Amino acid sequence: MFTKVYERIKIFIKENYKFFLALVFIFVFFFYELPFVIYRPGGTIDLEKRVTVENGYPSEGTLSMSYVSMMRGNIPFVLLSFIIPNWDLVESNKITMENESLDDSIQRDKIYLEEGLDSATISAYRLAGKEITIFNTHQIITYIDSSSDTNLKVGDMILNVDGKELQNVEDLKSYINTLNKGKEVHFQVNREGKLVDCYATVYEMEGSLKVGIAVSIKYDYTTNPPLKIETKESESGSSGGLMTALYIYNALVEEDITKGKNIVGTGTIDIEGNVGEIGGIKYKLLGAMKKHADYFLCPLNNYEEAKEIKEKQKLKLNLIPVKTLEEAVEALKNVS
Repeated sequence: MFTKVYERIKIFIKENYKFFLALVFIFVFFFYELPFVIYRPGGTIDLEKRVTVENGYPSEGTLSMSYVSMMRGNIPFVLLSFIIPNWDLVESNKITMENESLDDSIQRDKIYLEEGLDSATISAYRLAGKEITIFNTHQIITYIDSSSDTNLKVGDMILNVDGKELQNVEDLKSYINTLNKGKEVHFQVNREGKLVDCYATVYEMEGSLKVGIAVSIKYDYTTNPPLKIETKESESGSSGGLMTALYIYNALVEEDITKGKNIVGTGTIDIEGNVGEIGGIKYKLLGAMKKHADYFLCPLNNYEEAKEIKEKQKLKLNLIPVKTLEEAVEALKNVS
């Protein structure tokens, strides 16, 4: 019985081997990932569709954040990048930190998204003179150095360190520097909803003691008026912070700073309202142009590159470089 079945299978495979080879080829061609990613012009997100301030003031124009489109490097996309203008091929290890995977990098960017939204909210409410109360902070691990001896993972939320609840990054650094080289530090973390006990060994680098982790801060707060921000699973990164803060601010104050214009921009922001440099300015500018932006706000540190791209690509929009949220608000108040 077994011999007959085996013979039939052999005959079937011999008669259809070309079909099976074609399936293998198609699978490899479309799904095998090369060690590259492709960056291409993105688009814009109208923040009116994402941010809701209860009883907020309406705006005549639009405030949108621009984004970069990134695709994993399967064979068809890699080949297309040699043909399509502004599709740029980048080695995966150029966008990841040492000793980490592309998935770790993407997870870190999702953490940065949450941090950026918190910072945008806090800075906007403070500038508008509205009530916001921060009642808790959380440290979330965003990077594990290759020199570290630890079982901590990217995404772990630190609950305590050697039984101590540390409120911020400086507290963590200060505590580590009270210890001795080689000391094993015990961390209790929240890992995907589960309590996990971890360790990290203290080592010395450039004259200071470290455990080889980087962390991001997540805030718990209440606002008055209430606020709701929606995001999509595919979104990540902190570069939408500036424009999110501007939208929130504009909804909190009576004066409409949009003046009926289509305003797009990019830039990180911290809780003090400082605007930080971003990557991918080329793709964000091109994405804004596709949406016929009147003005494009960018961090001051990105301005020279943005200006060069605007001239090279002959983009018809107005660039506004800014260093702070307050400066961005004043600049928009003065546009005609």
